[in-house]
Amino acid sequence: MKKLNILLAGTVACVALSSSLAHAERGADGDLKILFWQAVSTMNPYLSGGTKEALASSIVIEPLARYNEKGELVPWLATELPTHENGGIAQDMLSMTWKLKPDVKWSDGSAFTAEDVIFTWKYCTAPDGGCAQAAQYEGVKNVEAIDPHTVKITFEEPKPYPYSAFVGAQSPIIQAAQFKDCLGAKAPGCTAANFAPVGTGAFVVKDFKANDVVTFEANPNYRDAAKPAFASISLKGGGDAPSAARAVLETGEYDYAWNTMVEPEILESMLAAGKGRLESSFGTQVERINLNHYNADPALGDKRSTKEAGPHPSLTDPAVRRALALAIDRDIIVEAGFGEAGRPTCNIVPAPEVVASTKNDSWCLASDIEGANKLLDDAGWLPGPDGIRAKDGVRLSFLYTTSTNSVRQATQELVKAMWAEIGVDAELRNASASVFFGGDPASPDTFQKFYADVEMYTNNFDGTDPEKYLAEWLCDKVPSPENGWQGQNIPRYCNPEFDKLLGELSKTADIEKRNELAKQLNDMLTEEGAHIPLVHRGDLSAFAASLDGILMNSWDSQIWNIADWHRKK
Repeated sequence: MKKLNILLAGTVACVALSSSLAHAERGADGDLKILFWQAVSTMNPYLSGGTKEALASSIVIEPLARYNEKGELVPWLATELPTHENGGIAQDMLSMTWKLKPDVKWSDGSAFTAEDVIFTWKYCTAPDGGCAQAAQYEGVKNVEAIDPHTVKITFEEPKPYPYSAFVGAQSPIIQAAQFKDCLGAKAPGCTAANFAPVGTGAFVVKDFKANDVVTFEANPNYRDAAKPAFASISLKGGGDAPSAARAVLETGEYDYAWNTMVEPEILESMLAAGKGRLESSFGTQVERINLNHYNADPALGDKRSTKEAGPHPSLTDPAVRRALALAIDRDIIVEAGFGEAGRPTCNIVPAPEVVASTKNDSWCLASDIEGANKLLDDAGWLPGPDGIRAKDGVRLSFLYTTSTNSVRQATQELVKAMWAEIGVDAELRNASASVFFGGDPASPDTFQKFYADVEMYTNNFDGTDPEKYLAEWLCDKVPSPENGWQGQNIPRYCNPEFDKLLGELSKTADIEKRNELAKQLNDMLTEEGAHIPLVHRGDLSAFAASLDGILMNSWDSQIWNIADWHRKK
């Protein structure tokens, strides 16, 4: 049997070697100005599935291991990566042992210990907790301390790929002392902790204004006395992607603008000012349209988009889901909104290359209006007097929502026009990205609530192994009032065969077999219409010309090595 072959690196020091000597005095470079046009709603990634929260929180709280810019898994708060060779992973694959760095302190000066790791697991798996990152802890039976700096994880079944819990920006360690009274249903109410978590990272939160501004200052207890180079960070939220890009590239007011999702020709004109640069890399981001498998009729009130609402009156018809996908011309969408930073895709798992399927490309990549119309005709969805198809009194007219962004609104308009060619109507709506991705269980406009028929956004997964990401489509991961709307299965897709196949993946060690199973799971989601993948998006962000030490990372957090960022000398 071929052993699982993953990308591993020996020490964190080698990752940042190029910039580790670039500065020798903590705080010497003053204030770092960051702009997120999707404002941050919380500093606790366990209460939000939004990328903006995972990125912002990674400035403060850290995992045991993470992925570097090459997709290599590297130790972070651990001294080494557990492997079969060093005895860190049991031969029966039922457990793994992490050795923690002994000199790490929390920003309040207290010691970082195994108890914090154990507590983090208990926090995310607590009943009624609504943990947005529950898939990271799938299959974990127990977490225990061997000693203050050694943690043993026991799995329910043999786990050939065990690097999930406490790995990556979506699964950081939180301090037990700070969050001890925040378990389960109490979690969302712990505002002070959620807005300003005590961390082990290079910075600490000084002030947090939800959906507005977060200010940070250098962590006085950070484990490297020479870092960070910046004394403080000002993270401004809100606005839109073009204004964020302009503030770095054209006016020079900010040092870093994340996610410059702007039309290519506009970015090109901004770059002419010479104030900044664009950096990009391709990871696993996919812009997709989710199709709601539950009834989202507003007349259902609080029951809409829940199991109680029942199946969607038209989107549960496979012919409708397939026709919607067939009508879309991805090449036009990429050309109009993404340029070199986008590639048409039919996969929800587009990378790395070894798990990127081509099975659905033959019917999915090219638009087929004639084929879509025939599908709907054959299924009995016939055009009415207004040209909109209907069947048994149900019209193919959908509420189509997304976050506010010029590229996304333009994409909505294109898709609406494409669907009109097959007799499908779409009402277009958008919500502020801060709200849409904010995860507030009281808001009706979050992507988790999905109070619409179809919705569009981008998501991705940490690292290079898709197992934990694919676990988001398990039947028990559907968002609901019971889990605080924090489940990751946004389209409400449920197929016991998918669950069974994922269980097989979780038990498989042979790398070629794992890759094949991942492709099958990916193909199942596209073929069955859990969603419509549109664009494999590159990460594209703007940086000031004076900023150095950046290692663009599409496998973890773009801010993963912010301790090494500095001004050019």
